[in-house]
Amino acid sequence: MIGYVTLGTNDLTRAVKFYDELFQSIGAKRFIETEQFVAWTTGPDEAGISITKPFDGEKATVGNGTMVAIMLKTNEEVDAFYNKAISLGARCEGKPGPRGEMSGFYAGYFRDLDGNKLNAFHMSMPI
Repeated sequence: MIGYVTLGTNDLTRAVKFYDELFQSIGAKRFIETEQFVAWTTGPDEAGISITKPFDGEKATVGNGTMVAIMLKTNEEVDAFYNKAISLGARCEGKPGPRGEMSGFYAGYFRDLDGNKLNAFHMSMPI
C-alpha cells in the first residue's frame, strides 16, 4: 500500500551517511538518488524511505505525531537495528521491548539526526 515515506533534512550529506549505514544493517540499498533526494528499499516490491531537502527551500522541520515504522522479522532484528541507529547518533525515544496491551508487538523508538521519529518493530502475531 505505501510506496515510500519521505523525511526532511537540513544536512543531506550527514543524513545520507546515517541512513546508508543504518539501512545497510537490514540489506536496504539506494534506489533513487538526486542532488536533493535519496531513497532506500530492501527490494523492488517493498516500500522505501527517502530523505530530502525541502523543495520549497525552507528549513526542514519534524512533524509532531509523525513516525515511520520499519517492520522487521524478529525481536532480535529490532534490537540490532535500534542499537545500530543509536550507535550512529540517533536519540532514544523508547528502548526495544514489548509494547502496550497488544500481545506480540515488540518495538524500539528513536529519532534520527534531524529529529525525525522512527520505530523498528516486530509483530509475532498475525495482523
